[in-house]
Amino acid sequence: MSADLPFIGQRAAWQEWLAALASERMHHAWLFSGGKGLGKAAFARTAAAELVRTPCDARPDPEKHPDIHVLEHLPANDDEAKKKAEGKPYQTKRNISVDQVREMIRRLATKPTMGDRRAIIIDPADDMEKSAVNALLKALEEPPAGTYFLLLAHQPGRLLPTIRSRCRVLRFAALDEHELDEAIRRDLPHADGETRRAAIAASHGAPGVALSFVEHDLGQIHDLMMRILDQGDAEYHLRGRLAEEMGTRPARERQLATLELARTALANALAAASPARQKRLIEAHGTLTRLSTQAPTYNFEAGLLIMEIGGLLASTAMPREAVR
Repeated sequence: MSADLPFIGQRAAWQEWLAALASERMHHAWLFSGGKGLGKAAFARTAAAELVRTPCDARPDPEKHPDIHVLEHLPANDDEAKKKAEGKPYQTKRNISVDQVREMIRRLATKPTMGDRRAIIIDPADDMEKSAVNALLKALEEPPAGTYFLLLAHQPGRLLPTIRSRCRVLRFAALDEHELDEAIRRDLPHADGETRRAAIAASHGAPGVALSFVEHDLGQIHDLMMRILDQGDAEYHLRGRLAEEMGTRPARERQLATLELARTALANALAAASPARQKRLIEAHGTLTRLSTQAPTYNFEAGLLIMEIGGLLASTAMPREAVR
């Protein structure tokens, strides 16, 4: 893996991308598929830069190149747009809208600016409005020459089969412990060895989860989550401690990181669970996924949200009589 790449791991995916670029028939639509936090966003932007670069030039900055267009969640309102412009955390709209897709399609009427290739990144494609998906489908059916679509999907099953069938799938794998440690050391060099080990164990291969674990100091929260998953919380004591650990006014980013950590814990518990418990785990995971999509834009009360997370975890614990 080249040292100048901004992502860690995903060697197989990167080699597959480079081989496709070198082929005579590059597919026009790609679906970058894998769980949240695996580095798909950084990979997609680097892949797009590699796509539009000219043979004699260095890989361009994907944030500045006129032939790389990114469709993502817009700020929720004008005030949030000001925060974004100032480099501050900001709330976003729930979905990628049909207006964003239509504006992108209008741009496709012109040729690429600096070469003969153009990249359209949709991040994430599984958050598009239904009408936006239908508009995109028309573009995928008749793509202009030199235009390539890179769709990121945390949950590809949410996309229409007609969208998936028109894309070549590039799958993203979980990172191993060495790669996760490298990611933490690179992005959060202040983290000590014990913290890194705890983050790696909690992340189950997702660097985004590992980095959030360190950045938002989620060690105690994770320990309480695992206890609830293991033994339940009939007396609500563990949920009360979970709320205390979260705090009365946590940053939105910490709440989102906690939601993702809980989803990861549920997903990891699935393999060793009985069929009855698997059903409960899947139901709880689905509810947490819905909360995760709402949390960036809904003004959830922090105490109620963490109690809801704790309740969902407790609902999956094996009853004591079943354990016996």
